[in-house]
Amino acid sequence: MSSSSTSPSPFLVGLKCVCPRCGKGKLFSGPLNPLNMRDHCDKCGLDYKFVDTGDGPAVFGIFILGFFCVGGALIAEFKFGVPWWMHVLLWGILTPIFTVFLLRFLKATLIALQFRNKAEEGRVAKE
Repeated sequence: MSSSSTSPSPFLVGLKCVCPRCGKGKLFSGPLNPLNMRDHCDKCGLDYKFVDTGDGPAVFGIFILGFFCVGGALIAEFKFGVPWWMHVLLWGILTPIFTVFLLRFLKATLIALQFRNKAEEGRVAKE
């Protein structure tokens, strides 16, 4: 059941934020804790203790969101000439909202890729 041929697409799992094995159970706790994970899948019972995304989602998020926010700020400044307080309102509101959604997508996608590829901590083989 946990083979890569029967598991859903990692990117579809990332978009839906669902279990990487069954594609139905929720991965995150809820709207009040948008980045906190559940202990296990409520549909298939997959234990999420194997999850170790580390800083990967944050690093990818910084590069992706930084590119769009800085680019957007430069366009807003030089093409439209918006005042400084408009930058504060615009980027002070949009950036945190985009950050949460992007981090959820990236974290769920990396979890699905970790599950699909059976990635785990490296060990020295005993001979």
